[in-house]
Amino acid sequence: MRTVVSALFTFLVMGSTVVAQQPVKHKVAVLDFNYATVMSASQAIFGTNVDIGKGISDMLINELVNDGTYRVIERNQIDKILNEQNFSNSNRADSATAAKIGHVLGVDAVITGDITQFGRDDQNKNIGGMLGKWGSGYGLGGVGTSKSKAEVAITARMIDVNTGEILASASGKGESARSGAMLSGGGAGTGGFGGGGAGMGSSNFAQTIIGEATTKAVTDLATNLNADSAKLPTIVAPTVSVNGLIADASAPDSVIVNVGTSAGLKVGDKLAVSRVVRVVKDPATGKPLRSIENAVGQLTITSVDASSAVGTFSGSGKPQTGDTVKTP
Repeated sequence: MRTVVSALFTFLVMGSTVVAQQPVKHKVAVLDFNYATVMSASQAIFGTNVDIGKGISDMLINELVNDGTYRVIERNQIDKILNEQNFSNSNRADSATAAKIGHVLGVDAVITGDITQFGRDDQNKNIGGMLGKWGSGYGLGGVGTSKSKAEVAITARMIDVNTGEILASASGKGESARSGAMLSGGGAGTGGFGGGGAGMGSSNFAQTIIGEATTKAVTDLATNLNADSAKLPTIVAPTVSVNGLIADASAPDSVIVNVGTSAGLKVGDKLAVSRVVRVVKDPATGKPLRSIENAVGQLTITSVDASSAVGTFSGSGKPQTGDTVKTP
């Protein structure tokens, strides 16, 4: 038996060593890109004000997730924090604001940026201009051109959530060109438009020259951001032991606790939920010695502020106001 225990202990230690040697992936959040400088060009292509900043942000998230260099937080988590904390989209590119958002999200860095070019090559002079006339059957690049070309350029900054410092700056550029008066997949035909008739997530958009240029630009940007991963400082998270109480348990998907970021809690943390069933007291002094608790379930934190947090409950029990929550 002693030999078996010794062997098991050695195995566990070896397993821990292997885990500790695994490379640590930094966790990042990608905010919507600013597209104010190219808004008129975007409206001309789509025929309406499509949020290409959000579209390119979604495309970049997919590229980063597929590469695996970073751990990337989900968009719905970002949107929820932006709404709850009243962070305006107009100042999302500000380094200090981005750092605050990232700190609440519990990430190491925030990626934000600008779309600096979105449309045809301005050096290509043609008759019809950027789009031609809405509904008249002209595609992106105008009429009478022998070659149509689209270019997209993006810049991004990676911001340290603890200091607000810009850790890295990267850019991406893409272009696509096709010969012929009309563009295959470019919206030719009455009632169509240069952007393909739908938003950036559609296959129609991906098949246009502006869609191809956008894809190339985002891929280029993602490659450069992945290459900058070494510029992020290695963050050793302090050991945090959270102890608190459930303040409201009226809905299992929005259980409120009385601890928040000031106690070290962040989005994504998991807390054990338990209930005190008996308090053992010193028979001589009556002083409580320890509490006997029963496990109730687990709480996964979805949003947090300085003094409170909201989480989703899972488990066989039912949470109640006054139940304890603590780091497992």
